[in-house]
Amino acid sequence: MDMQTLKNEVLTVEVSGHGAELTSIRKGATEYLWQADPAYWGRHSPVLFPIVGSVWNAEYRVDGKVYCLGQHGFARDMDFALVSASETEVRYRLESSEETLTKYPWPFVLEISYRLRGNKLDVIWEVTNPGDVDMYFQIGAHPAFNYPDYDPQTKGRGFFTFDRSEGLKCIRLAEKGCVDAETEYPLELQDGKLKLDADTFDAVNTFVLQDSQVSKVSMFREDGTPWLNLTFDAPVLGLWSPPEKVAPFVCIEPWYGRCDRVEFTGDYRDKDWVNRLAPSEKFTGAYTIEIE
Repeated sequence: MDMQTLKNEVLTVEVSGHGAELTSIRKGATEYLWQADPAYWGRHSPVLFPIVGSVWNAEYRVDGKVYCLGQHGFARDMDFALVSASETEVRYRLESSEETLTKYPWPFVLEISYRLRGNKLDVIWEVTNPGDVDMYFQIGAHPAFNYPDYDPQTKGRGFFTFDRSEGLKCIRLAEKGCVDAETEYPLELQDGKLKLDADTFDAVNTFVLQDSQVSKVSMFREDGTPWLNLTFDAPVLGLWSPPEKVAPFVCIEPWYGRCDRVEFTGDYRDKDWVNRLAPSEKFTGAYTIEIE
């Protein structure tokens, strides 16, 4: 599949046309992005569209008709068309088709751009509604970052900090990849830090922070040395690493959307954290990865 390389004086980035997926971020000889070892998780940084997470029983409803859609939607498994490419920016496009309309009833145009700026990589999503009725969708990121100095024989993995350190709350997955939306848990920080270790995600699986509680996540080595930052304006954030696998990576996931609540069988338009686009309107979302 088509692979594009972006490069400047600081970073080298690779992006695949399959899923328009970011596959590598290197600073010198150091790789920051997870390299998709299927023993743990066989992806790098998939784009989640037109849903984020799971719909209840892998089904959802639009005007009484039932559609089937697997976790995180279909865009991550489709080939995007290359629109433009330069040394520091690449843009891809995916358009609705007869195939997508059997799974998702709205026509769409999805464009994804990656742009290098010094030690920063901007990821930009643009969703356009080419149809003649309102369309509804979700979109999200799922980038996986290598733990620095990973050693499976030791417990410590470093820590996260956020641009807010008090009163943070999260919800959790409950059944079939869907959340218990009614039960909130405090996000337990120590001196403003979320400690990352070999079993951080074993009991929780995924931390889901809603309502724009944070807009920046910073990742540090065990000794406190900065590793990377991720900034975003998405209203929902997911933090995940495969539980009980002692995995070498962690995901920082800005979402304009979220999985269903347990037993939700209403119309897709009434789903939690769904976005609406009027005909000819365009949605733009973005996040930025900054390598320290």
